[in-house]
Formats: sequence, structure tokens, C-alpha cells
Amino acid sequence: MKPSPISASVDFTRDGVQHGFLKLPYSRDDAAWGAVMIPLTVIRNGDGPTALLTGGNHGDEYEGPVALTKLAATLRAEDVRGRVIILPFMNYPAFRAGTRTSPIDRGNLNRSFPGKPDGTVTEKIADYVQRHLLPLADYVLDIHSGGRTLDFLPFAAIHVLDDKGQEERCEAAMQAFNAPYSMRLLELDSVGMFDTAAESAGKVFVSTELGGGGTATAKSVAIADRGVRQFLIHAGICAGRIERRDTVTLDMPDGDCYVTSLHDGLLEMCRDLGDEVAKDEVIARVHDVTRTGEAPIEYRARRGGILAARHFPGLIGRGDTLAVVAEIVG
Repeated sequence: MKPSPISASVDFTRDGVQHGFLKLPYSRDDAAWGAVMIPLTVIRNGDGPTALLTGGNHGDEYEGPVALTKLAATLRAEDVRGRVIILPFMNYPAFRAGTRTSPIDRGNLNRSFPGKPDGTVTEKIADYVQRHLLPLADYVLDIHSGGRTLDFLPFAAIHVLDDKGQEERCEAAMQAFNAPYSMRLLELDSVGMFDTAAESAGKVFVSTELGGGGTATAKSVAIADRGVRQFLIHAGICAGRIERRDTVTLDMPDGDCYVTSLHDGLLEMCRDLGDEVAKDEVIARVHDVTRTGEAPIEYRARRGGILAARHFPGLIGRGDTLAVVAEIVG
């Protein structure tokens, strides 16, 4: 494997607080010898576990960048036993553009792992995280929301894993994050995901979906702020007491949780996030926008449960996920 072209301006082994960059050379029209400069913070205080905290995996999701930027500015070395690596804007080009994927190469970072050291800009970022940051970490938290095209109930999430001991450790960390909802998440496409890379490396991994619509709210940021702190307490990196609030446990056991639009048109949601729905209940309609006088197409829940996610913009396209219905298990 070729060496990564990315270099870090911080020393991951040095005690104290360091704010620096991951420097990725990138020659372009406006900077022949330019670079993508990805901000990061490393806070270390002696021996102990390491937590890797990431946001901006997709560039139009903001709870992670807000919460982790605040944490990087306020967490002190004396507050830490071990090490915290904070990467608030992991796909930095996408974050600066406010888009899900990179404007440089259209790369979706969360479908680009394990990456390539001699690949596209997005693949080079994935390769560095995979080969240089993940091996340092014991605990990994990747903060997501729905971006511009989805809206979610605020939940922390884990996956069902073959290693049940690892799954139990992930479950405990998810419960410590203590979002209003806790999800066992079924991915439609897990190939190339950061989640898969971290889990395959044996890490304690927790992800989130904390809202959507291409913005963050005071409520969703507060959930992220509190969850990150409690995640670090659970990891044994920060001192404190985990405060348990009620969380609803959800499960997505199979593909029937997903409702996919088969039509282009104007979306009318008939149920809101958090509503309980019955199997075969109408949850949305798609109206023809090319002519008037046509009856809308009705979309029904394929299982009973709670509406956990929905398409966000008013217009929907064929193949878009229209809604997600999760089972309430506790």
C-alpha cells in the first residue's frame, strides 16, 4: 500500500491541546500547489482510551460540526484521561459547499472506505481515516443527520454484528449517548461506509441521525452536545455521571421498514415523524405535477411501527426513500 499523501500538523502522541490540520495536497486552477486543509483537534492527557469523534461525513449535516467545534474549543487536557481526536468536518470540501458529496469529485465519503492513497480526494481522506486514525481509536462516534433530503427522529444507532461481545459494547455506548430514540439500524447499502470500517476493525462504534432538512436546531444540537459528553464519560475518558433520560428503543429488522417512491411528483405526508402507524395505513401521497385532475398515488406502510424518517423536500423523485417505519421494541 502506498503512503498517504495527507500529513498531520499535530502530534498524536503529545500531551496537551493541539489545534491543527490534515493537509491534503490538491492542485487546481486557483492554487497550483494548493492543499485541502481539514481542521482537527487532539486533546491528550497521559495513557488511557482514545475516542475518535467525527462530524461532516456528509457536508449538509450540521449537528456534528456544531457540537464538535464547541467541544474542541472548550475541552481541556486536564478534563481528559487518555485522548480525544476531534474531526468536525471529515469531508471538508463537501462541508464547505453545503452538499452531501464533495464538489471536487462528487465523492460520498461514507461510501468510499477503505479509500485509496492514490485515488480521488474523497478516497484519499477515507484512506487516511482508515489507516491512520481508526487504528488509534478505541471508541468512535460519527454524528449524522438527514441532510437536505431527509428528516429523522433524533436517534443514536448501532448495527447488529456477528461479534456479540462487540455488539454489546456498542449497545452500552449508544445507551450512554442517550438520545431520545435508540435504533438498531438496517442499512440499505453498507458497502464503503465508515460504520463498516470501524466495526470491522473491532471498535466500539455509535452513529446518529439527529434531525435533517439541511439545518440544525437548538434541540438537535443540545442532544448532540449532551450525547458527546456522555459518550466520553462512558469511555472512561472524561469524569462525570451519566444522566439517564427516557429513550425509546427502535428496530429496523428488514427492508419492509423502507418505503420507496416509484413516482416523481409533489409529496404530501399524511403522517408526521414520531406518529405510530399501522401496516397498510396510508402514510403519504404523491401528486402528479405535469397535469391537474389526476388522482394522487397513495403510499402505505409495509409494517406497523413509528414513522422514524421521511423525505424532506416537497418534491420527490422516483427511487427516493419516502419514509422509514421502525418497530418500537422498548
